[in-house]
Amino acid sequence: MVQFIVEISKYLIIVLIAIYTLLCFVIFGVNSTEKQKGMLKNQNVVMFLFHLVAFIVLYLEKEMDIKIFGFYLMQILFFIIVLLAYTKLYPQVSRLVLNNMCMLLCIGFVILTRLKYELALKQFIFASAGVVLSLIVPIIIRKFKSLAKLRIVYGVVGIISLGVVAVAGRTQYGAKLGFNIAGINIQPSELVKIVFVFFVASCFVYSLEFKDIVITTGIAALHVLILVASKDLGAALIIFIVYITMLYVATKQPLYLFAGMGAGAIASYFAYRIFSHVQVRVNAWRDPMATYETGGYQVAQSLFAIGTGSWIGRGLMQGDPKLIPVAESDFVFSAIAEELGLVFAICLILICISVYIMFLNIAMELRNGFYRLVALGLGTCYIFQVFLTVGGVTKFIPSTGVTLPLISYGGSSLLSTLIMFAIIQGLYIVREDEEEDIEQKKRERLKRNVKKRAKRI
Repeated sequence: MVQFIVEISKYLIIVLIAIYTLLCFVIFGVNSTEKQKGMLKNQNVVMFLFHLVAFIVLYLEKEMDIKIFGFYLMQILFFIIVLLAYTKLYPQVSRLVLNNMCMLLCIGFVILTRLKYELALKQFIFASAGVVLSLIVPIIIRKFKSLAKLRIVYGVVGIISLGVVAVAGRTQYGAKLGFNIAGINIQPSELVKIVFVFFVASCFVYSLEFKDIVITTGIAALHVLILVASKDLGAALIIFIVYITMLYVATKQPLYLFAGMGAGAIASYFAYRIFSHVQVRVNAWRDPMATYETGGYQVAQSLFAIGTGSWIGRGLMQGDPKLIPVAESDFVFSAIAEELGLVFAICLILICISVYIMFLNIAMELRNGFYRLVALGLGTCYIFQVFLTVGGVTKFIPSTGVTLPLISYGGSSLLSTLIMFAIIQGLYIVREDEEEDIEQKKRERLKRNVKKRAKRI
């Protein structure tokens, strides 16, 4: 009976994720506010159904362990509180961004519970703390008008934070990533990525003169160099791409874009020559089977997992994702593809793209240049991290050791992503405020015109 339920659940999960993903994109073509609200509510229903089906399987396969049932109830309460807190505190919030955030968290909880219950419980605690913190962020974005003037503060905070890690950080997987405090691994580079976006946006709003761009580029390069010195090349690459993207959009100068790409190519070549672990990852990317014993094992196991999962997956709890090293963090996408299937994995990527589209949509509609660049920078940071993770586990690019936002295990990554989403929600509210101000000015202008005409008569 259990095996029958597991087999049926494979198809139910695929249908549910397909429906949710379809709603992510169909909603963009709907003009009716009521229909949009209906679609967003349907997304919530689908998410809770997916969550229920997945935890039924986990409960049955883990010998009806009562702690799995209790954990499921805790998560249900968590998602209800998150949805209500955001919509009640901020009625103008973007429901699609909120729904996608909850769905990605939901998928993360499911796969981490399958891999290791203790990690899933820690992730849940991190998420709960992160949501409480993130609920304050939209207020800060909306009320503090001087954020664009703090470029020196952002630059100093970023450089000092990364510098401390480079000098005294704990080495993990060949790189200095952060500190271990009371059993919790703190990775400052995750939060510095957000601070860096604010720094670049404030600098470009302050001045786009050549000499100022050179200064900004120099400070940005210092961020990257410190990360390179720490051998945190994944974070260095993300910061580099974010800066080049923001520079090009702010200046609209293709020369800067090409110069940046050229510098990046040269830096990549020297990184390959200097760092032995980069050579290992590149060789594993070229031919993981030939380097199976000397670095290619992880990528090879990832490809095996994705291949055996095929389109519909082996079923939750039916695969061997623990054969993939660090499946709970860097290679979580492989574990998902093996047990839930390539269709589910593709839908997951599309949900991430939907998030990015909303980030860009908010950026394009903002009238404030600083806020516009912040939304663009955060969107670029988010989607490029997704690209690095998925590209690395599928052998599309060499593995960079970054996590899949909101899904992979990692407190710092989860916290920074939740803050990122909260900032975007704050910017969405700012956009609504801007539109209300414009409408108010139009009404006032209309009243003045009517009064003028009345006087003439």
